[in-house]
Amino acid sequence: MNSSAVNDLKSLISGKFSDPFSLLGAHPESHEGRWGVVVRAFLPGAKGVFVEDLDPEREVKARLISRKGLFEAFISDVKDIFPYHLNVDFGTGRAARFYDCYSFMPVLSDYDLYLFGQGNNLRIYERLGSHLMRHQGVSGVLFAVWAPSASRVSVIGDFNQWDGRRHQMRNRGPSGVWELFVPHLKEGLLYKYEIRTQDGTILIKSDPYAFCFEQRPKTAAVVHDLDKYQWDDQKWISKRSSVDYIRSPMAVYEVHLGSWKRRTDEGNAWINYREAADELIPYVKDMGFNYIELLPISEHPFDGSWGYQVTGYYAATSRYGSPEDLMHFIDRCHNEDIGVILDWVPAHFPKDPHALEFFDGTHLYEHEDPRQGEQKDWNTLIFNYGRNEVSNFLIANALFWLEKYHFDGLRIDAVASMLYLDYSRMEGEWIPNKYGGRENLEAIEFIKKMNTKIYEQFPGVMTIAEESTAWPGVTLPVHLGGLGFLFKWNMGWMHDMLTFMSKDPLYRRYHMDMLTFALLYAFHENFILPLSHDEVVHGKSSLLSKMPGDDWQKFSNLRLLLGYMYGEPGKKMIFMGGEFGQRWEWDHDQSLQWHLLKYEPHITLKNYVKELNRIYLTEPALYETDTDFQGFEWIDFRDADASVVSFIRKDKASRTTLIFIFNFTPAPRLNYRIGAPRRGYYKEIMNSDAACFGGSNIGLGGGIESEEIPYHGRPFSLNLRLPPLAMLLLKITE
Repeated sequence: MNSSAVNDLKSLISGKFSDPFSLLGAHPESHEGRWGVVVRAFLPGAKGVFVEDLDPEREVKARLISRKGLFEAFISDVKDIFPYHLNVDFGTGRAARFYDCYSFMPVLSDYDLYLFGQGNNLRIYERLGSHLMRHQGVSGVLFAVWAPSASRVSVIGDFNQWDGRRHQMRNRGPSGVWELFVPHLKEGLLYKYEIRTQDGTILIKSDPYAFCFEQRPKTAAVVHDLDKYQWDDQKWISKRSSVDYIRSPMAVYEVHLGSWKRRTDEGNAWINYREAADELIPYVKDMGFNYIELLPISEHPFDGSWGYQVTGYYAATSRYGSPEDLMHFIDRCHNEDIGVILDWVPAHFPKDPHALEFFDGTHLYEHEDPRQGEQKDWNTLIFNYGRNEVSNFLIANALFWLEKYHFDGLRIDAVASMLYLDYSRMEGEWIPNKYGGRENLEAIEFIKKMNTKIYEQFPGVMTIAEESTAWPGVTLPVHLGGLGFLFKWNMGWMHDMLTFMSKDPLYRRYHMDMLTFALLYAFHENFILPLSHDEVVHGKSSLLSKMPGDDWQKFSNLRLLLGYMYGEPGKKMIFMGGEFGQRWEWDHDQSLQWHLLKYEPHITLKNYVKELNRIYLTEPALYETDTDFQGFEWIDFRDADASVVSFIRKDKASRTTLIFIFNFTPAPRLNYRIGAPRRGYYKEIMNSDAACFGGSNIGLGGGIESEEIPYHGRPFSLNLRLPPLAMLLLKITE
């Protein structure tokens, strides 16, 4: 053995060698003038090693060539490499007999790696990560990770005493991918990667592509087979592909699974995915919501992040059970005609040292320059969307949740922070794009490609942007120059409505523009009207607590707010607890205040929301024309002194006409006249002041006949009794 080979072996033993397959395993070599095959194995702690040739069933004792555990056996007069076992005595009793992982050929094809380098391997999660498989006729686990700047990568776990010397991985060259097939390993194995950087630092990292993790605060990945679950939602998936979401009703219930309901009799424990299937689904169905939106359930270490600081992008959090448990929950939702939307976070990731930050000793997933790579608002890091492999990681992840877990859509968090290079930055804290502008061109291209691939692969799903600026064309298709989302949260509407409703009714007359402004742009995008989790945390109070006045007025105002949301064009979303009047703001560590449903005001509010959903789902005028200005008409928005507005909603064929009237003051309005579009009887189908909803029961007594008295530029009119702080909903019957 020449001096170069000796030095390589020393480097291997010390964990500094980047090409273990060039030394370990079986290699044709000359030894003392004779040709044969040498088998080397690095087995620290072994007392004795035999190489067992499987074909002629011969066994050759290996000699110890380094006291640190390097063994070598020379089999003479053999021309070709042959399959073999290692029989190893570790001094613990019975010898271990196993295939040598360094006797196997590579698993990943050059084409896999080429596509990944191009950013186009849309199923890269089936190649990188850990995968149970049979390779060369042997069962085991393939480990593969992208770490292009590492000088050495090892897989470590219980199976090798977390010793990075034992399973050093194969470097796949310019791709930056390292892989190793380890025979005999099974599902449930804990593992991480030990990465040696170019400067010799040792990093212990979790697998970015892992399908499962230990429950926090532990951070080891778990080998898991995601294909065991037998789905029973084929009818739903088939039907989903033909749904026109723009003209369909969407009543979304936003849920943080860890705090929707806790087991107070079990130490405030979380409910698991299967318990949620038994309790959350019937509740949502009874309330009339037809979608559940889950705050992020990708693995995350810190409960207080609500799931928005993701460390395991391909893993459903183990807090609430196994991957199959989550699949069961979604399956059950689909069988109850409830869609499930996942809150997804491609805008930034946390600085936890076990995760993506400085992954291989370089700024691999994030930008190096903090003016591009650091999000100071959240003390997180920003993905480098211009790097093909990073873009591939995220786009494949979006497709992964739709493919493996059958989610019906993705709500993409913090889109505004992705679009602008100067988002939440002062002058000098950001770098302009190549044209000198503030637009993040790489992120824009990433978003467009992501949406294009999602709709190509899964035509029956939706993507939803949480985008808080006036960026044009958010929901315009990519081929028409837009970003390609199907829906956008109307953040401006939420801000204006909550600000308006929190004001003393005496002063609302001076702020009616906040009530009506959203209708100036309501048809420029496909909007969802959210009353989201963002507005009931960090000292902002619960929805009920935001409302002014005494308790009676608070409930009346909240019914009024919800009624206005259901009346305006746009799909609907309520964060959990808002539907029954949660009194304290949301706490991720506590259950909702379910005990409040012992009290009449909370019961009647819950019944009110249930009735709103019933009417919403059964009246096409409330959803068919959400994006069509012809489906909405103001009757009057000028009566600021009375703080009363009224408008019309029509279905696509204009066969059904609904009239909404809102009184934003606590003063009843008697003999209040509004214009009416045509002759007929206007049935009162909803009154938020009805006694059954906790109101004062002022209203129309069932309905009212139009009068041939022109008003508000219309040939007919209605003389109404408007209840205080209330909504009236009328339907014309000829």
